[in-house]
Amino acid sequence: MTINKDTVKELFEAGAHYSYTKSRRHPSVLKYIFGQKDKHDIFDLEQTAEMLEKAKDAVAELTKADGQILFLGGKNEARDIMRSAAERKGQPYVCGRYIGGTLTNFKEIRKRIDKLEKLISDKESGALDKFTKLERLMIDREIADLEQKFGGLLSMKKLPAGIFVVDPEFESKGVAEANQLGIPVIAIANNDCDLSKVTYPVPANDTTRKSIQYLVDAIASAIK
Repeated sequence: MTINKDTVKELFEAGAHYSYTKSRRHPSVLKYIFGQKDKHDIFDLEQTAEMLEKAKDAVAELTKADGQILFLGGKNEARDIMRSAAERKGQPYVCGRYIGGTLTNFKEIRKRIDKLEKLISDKESGALDKFTKLERLMIDREIADLEQKFGGLLSMKKLPAGIFVVDPEFESKGVAEANQLGIPVIAIANNDCDLSKVTYPVPANDTTRKSIQYLVDAIASAIK
C-alpha cells in the first residue's frame, strides 16, 4: 500500500503519534512503535496511516449494503466527538455507559428501545394527555431514563455490521460481545490496548481530543 504523505503529516499535526509510557505498553502494539521520547512511546505514523486506510476500506465495505456501524465512545474525551459523527452519518451509538448485553442480548434490548419509541410517539401524539399530572411526570422520567440508556440505538433494528470504538480497553465489554458474535471491531487504540481483540486497529493516540477528532472524522467519512 502506498503511504499518503499528507495523511502522515495530518496525523502528526493532530498529535496522533503520542502514546503512554513504555511500561503501559501491551505486547501486541510493539510493532507499531517507532521509538520513545521522555519515556513515552511514539507511534510509527506511516504504519498508523496504513492501518487507517485499511480501517476506512473495511467500514466502506461493511456499510455499502445498508450495514450499520455501532459507534462506542463512552470516555470523556471521545463522547461528544463520537456522538456528533454517528448522528451526522445516521449511525447508532453508545456514548455513555455500555449496557451489558446490548449486542449479545439484543432481542431484549430492542424491546426496551421499542418501548422508548412508543412512549415518545404517544407523547408527541397527545395520547398521554388522558393520564394525571403525576402519571405523566412518571412517564416523562421513564422516557428520560430510557433515552439516556438507549437513545442512540433507536435506528438499530438488527445487529450492526461492525462496531467502531475509541479505546477498546475502555470499551472492553462491547468489544468482548462483538468478538463473541463475530462482529468486526474497528478501533482507535493506544499502546495499552490488546490489538488481538480488534479486527481493524488504528494504533494512535486515543486520549487527546484533537487526535480523536481527526481519526473519527476520517473513519466516519468512509461510511457509505
